[in-house]
Amino acid sequence: MPGGNRTRDRSNGSLLVTGGTGFLGLHACQYFRDQGWDVTAFDLKPFEEEDGTDGIDYVEGDVRSERSVADALEESDATAVVHAAAALPLWDADRIRETTIDGTRNVLWAAHEGGVERVCYISSTAVYGTHDTHPITEESPLEGVGPYGEAKIQAEKVCEDFRRMGLCVPILRPKTFIGPQRLGVFQVLFDWIEDGANVPLVGWGTNQYQLLHVHDLLTAIDLLLTDDKEAVNSTFNVGTDEFTTMKADFQAPIDYAGTGKRTIGTPAVLTVAVLRVLDRLNLSPLYPWVYETAHEDSYVSVEKLKALGWEPEYSNREALVETYDWYLEHDESNEADDETGLDHRVAWDQGALAVAKKVSQQI
Repeated sequence: MPGGNRTRDRSNGSLLVTGGTGFLGLHACQYFRDQGWDVTAFDLKPFEEEDGTDGIDYVEGDVRSERSVADALEESDATAVVHAAAALPLWDADRIRETTIDGTRNVLWAAHEGGVERVCYISSTAVYGTHDTHPITEESPLEGVGPYGEAKIQAEKVCEDFRRMGLCVPILRPKTFIGPQRLGVFQVLFDWIEDGANVPLVGWGTNQYQLLHVHDLLTAIDLLLTDDKEAVNSTFNVGTDEFTTMKADFQAPIDYAGTGKRTIGTPAVLTVAVLRVLDRLNLSPLYPWVYETAHEDSYVSVEKLKALGWEPEYSNREALVETYDWYLEHDESNEADDETGLDHRVAWDQGALAVAKKVSQQI
C-alpha cells in the first residue's frame, strides 16, 4: 500500500526502514521523509490510515526471508538502511532468534550485496543485563538476560562480522524510548494516571532509571547515517542525560494530570514475587525484564555519542509528560487487542492489574 507519490528532493538519498510500521519505524519514516530522504517502510503489516505517511512507500515483507529483504532493497533503491525490525521480549524464543539474529544477517547480507552505503542497527541496552557499576559504558560486559537480550548480543556480533567485510554498520543501544504513539506497557501507567490511581512501583523508587524520547533517538540515527563513516562505524549508547530517581520522574505525569495522587514505593522482593506468579498465570502484561529490573539502577553513559555532536532535547520527565499528553488526546485503543505484548503501538490487556488499579484508586 504506497504511502504517496514521490515528488520531493532526493538529495539525502533513499532509505529503507525495516520494522517500518512499528513505533520506532513509523517515527523514523516520518522523520527522515521530513529531512528530505526518499523513504520506504518494510514490514509485515501496513500503516494505519491515521499514521500520516504521505510521501512514504510501503513494501510488505519479513526480515526472516533473505529474498524478501533483497527484493525490498532493490525496489526502494536504498542507499542506507535503518534496521529497526525486532521481536519483543514476550515473543517466543525461536521467533526472537529468527527475527533478531537471522533477520539482521539477512538485512546486512542483502545490503552488502546491493551496494548499500551503511546500515544503522538498532540494538538495545538489554545487552548489558543488570550491572552494579554505573553509568554503563559501551565497554561494559555484555550479560543479556533471556532470549531477547541474548539474541541482541548475537545480532551485534553479526554486525561486527559485516564491518570486517567493509560495510559501515553503526550500532545504537537505546534505553527504553517513549514518545507520541507509544502504548504497550506505558499505556498501563497512563491508564492508571488518567483514572486517578496511585502508581505503585517495584521497589521504593529511589533507583535511577534512564529513559529516552524517540525524537532524541532519531537525531542520533540521523547523525550515524550522515556523519563521517570512520567516526560512526562503531557502537553507541543513547539515552537522556537528565534524569533523577524513578519515584520523582514518574511523579511528573501524575502531577501534570492534577489528580493529587502519587507514586508509591513497595517492598521489591514481595512485589517481584507477586508479579512472577501473575506472569506464570498469564494474568499480567509485565514481562520478567520489566519487573525483575525496575527496582535497580539502570543508566548508561552517552558521552561517546555526545562527542560526535549529539545532544538530547528531552529529560525523563519531559518525555513522560509529552507521551502522556499524546495518550490523553489520541488513544482510543482496545485493551483486549490480540497483540498484547507483541507491539508497542497497541494497548496491553492489564489482566489482574486492572483489579489492583481499583484498589489503588481508593488509597
